[in-house]
Amino acid sequence: MQKDMPLYIKNYLTNKKTISPTCYHHLFSRIKMKPKIAVILTCYNRHLKTIECLESIYNQKPGTELTFDIYLVDDNSPDNTGKLVKERFPAVNVLYGTGSLFWVGGMRMAWSEALKSAYDGYLLINDDVVMSSNMFSSLLSTHSYSLDKYQQEGIYIGSTKDPETGKVSYGGRTLLNKFTGKSILTEPDQYKPVECDLAHANILLVMKNAVSKIGILNQSFTQRLADYDYTLKAKKTGIPLLVCPGFCGVCKDDHGKNWLTSEYSLKQRISYLKNPKYLAYAEYLLFIKWHFPFYTPVAFSKLWMKTLFPSLWNKLKS
Repeated sequence: MQKDMPLYIKNYLTNKKTISPTCYHHLFSRIKMKPKIAVILTCYNRHLKTIECLESIYNQKPGTELTFDIYLVDDNSPDNTGKLVKERFPAVNVLYGTGSLFWVGGMRMAWSEALKSAYDGYLLINDDVVMSSNMFSSLLSTHSYSLDKYQQEGIYIGSTKDPETGKVSYGGRTLLNKFTGKSILTEPDQYKPVECDLAHANILLVMKNAVSKIGILNQSFTQRLADYDYTLKAKKTGIPLLVCPGFCGVCKDDHGKNWLTSEYSLKQRISYLKNPKYLAYAEYLLFIKWHFPFYTPVAFSKLWMKTLFPSLWNKLKS
């Protein structure tokens, strides 16, 4: 029996100093029962996508060793998404916002509600993702890998592919420059988890121990950057940040423009710059200040350059 025992348990049995008592308790609780996960989503006025996403969660391959509850925030959708979801999936915990929560506020509301109950992990999902049928099993295998290799719980990222190109649309990201924060999408390996430096929260499983160390998404952000901020903070804290093997879902790459051309008026360009749904000027500079502080003056200059002089910016970029 011992030869089939995972390495992280063998380590504890042979030398209790190699693993923390907190993780020890968690490891042996996993043997006795299935992990219990809180699935967290927020939505606004696209009930067909939201329902398709939820159906893909419920249609996971049978035999997956976990149980889950779903927490969904409907931020006052005109199409009554929350009501339609509750009719279709009565077990979903539907909460309602006032229409001013945006993505971060909605996710924080759902996550805060889930924290009132005991869960082993919190799975953040965007409601425009259609999950692969092996998504849960991939996340769990990555969790086992983290316990085996690092002797601690981590944060696990499910990569999504664009339905048209077949390329990675969202997932983990690898830093190319630690001064500027420039990064590229991390290609998932087909067979084993790979490390990354930061991540999107389209499919993001945050284990309980990570939450106890760094909390939930930061309320300083409105629509963007909160997932980058959260995963960068986790990495700095020493929490494993791992991209699951293969693809865990399908999601169209809908990254918006990061600047407007001279075809738009100056007023429109400044509005785009300051809008938290687009360039999120103030929040972006705060993010840079926290994680890439020496780049802050350059980031400030670039934002205004592309806003005030888009034609010149276009020439410099080409």
